[in-house]
Amino acid sequence: MRTLYLLLGMFFVALGFIGAVLPVLPTTPFLIVAAACFARSSPRLEAWLLNNPTFGPLLRDWRARGAIPWRAKIMALAGCAFGYVVFFIGSEPTLLPALAVALLMATGLIYVFSRPS
Repeated sequence: MRTLYLLLGMFFVALGFIGAVLPVLPTTPFLIVAAACFARSSPRLEAWLLNNPTFGPLLRDWRARGAIPWRAKIMALAGCAFGYVVFFIGSEPTLLPALAVALLMATGLIYVFSRPS
């Protein structure tokens, strides 16, 4: 199981770093999952993530209080709005798919904004 968690942790770190340069892919959720995988497989890699100058404070705040900073919340809102506009223009959905996607995005945003900052 340790090997599986280690491989998953590395996979999620890769996704997180890709998300750091691509505006559509989130970074922090992948790194949160990676840190959890490393906690079960490699204390050294877990410490590396938690002590990272860029991502470490976000990960430590999440672990301590389940906190998401305001900047990340605003970026999530902007990303969802942008994504919905692209979805709407690109696919010209009927009413039901348009509402379903809006509801799914709103559910995610409600969760994000319900977390402490």
